Amino acid sequence: MKHFVRCLWLVLAVAALPVTVASAQTDDEDPDLEVNVSQPDFTLAALPTNLRLPKGKVAFRVTHRFARPLGDGDFGDLLEDFFGFDSGAQIGLELRYGLFRGAQVGINRTSDRTIQFFSEYDLKSQVSFPMGVGIWASMDGTNNFRDSYSPALGVVLSRELGDMGAVYAEPIWVNNTNAEPSELVDDNSTLLVGLGTRLRVRPTVYVTAEVSPRIAGYAPGDALLSFAIEKRAGGHAFSLNFSNGFGTTMAQIARGGTSFDDWYIGFNISRKFY
Repeated sequence: MKHFVRCLWLVLAVAALPVTVASAQTDDEDPDLEVNVSQPDFTLAALPTNLRLPKGKVAFRVTHRFARPLGDGDFGDLLEDFFGFDSGAQIGLELRYGLFRGAQVGINRTSDRTIQFFSEYDLKSQVSFPMGVGIWASMDGTNNFRDSYSPALGVVLSRELGDMGAVYAEPIWVNNTNAEPSELVDDNSTLLVGLGTRLRVRPTVYVTAEVSPRIAGYAPGDALLSFAIEKRAGGHAFSLNFSNGFGTTMAQIARGGTSFDDWYIGFNISRKFY
């Protein structure tokens, strides 16, 4: 726990540093600094979006998934556990940086000691193409990136619905998703297609939903499914979500949820430093 707290302070300190760094372009020249009301955040619940991070800027995100199933026991038991808030949780900390125009890199660490390094490049925008097209690449590593590694490669397709939100389709291949030794398994990789939407119901309020069915390879349990209500306030976004699992990195998403009978409450908090 002490190590995790030190990591939190380190990430927060690093996140504050680039805010004062001058960009090659002024605020007036870089359209990526403008608020995109259709894609206000870099993720839905767990799946990536095609929102650009301006060059030289940073964004930070906290994910929190409580471990108590909401249907465990009766309603009185749920109240005694304060809707699961008294239970343990899987926590994630994420920092991303705008490397150059259209490209971003980042790191995500969850409290089960998984570290994910990721990058995304905005290949086509909807301004000049019927849809947005982004290229996603990542690498998960367990035990603080010392043990099992799971590389992922995929495409993020988005279609903005005017100023009312966006829909997403994301075919992504993830290697080494099965924790069993390779000599004991038939499938050691997963091909998933993430499907999601964010709909704007008020000027700064959204509802989101996503599901990540596995169409080939290793596919234990049920597909990870999440839905949420989200509030945007300036550079902050707060999302209260309900999921059938805890996955927030790509390999965790590929391994699916626990069951469609078990639902967990959680939240995301994100902050853009620009």
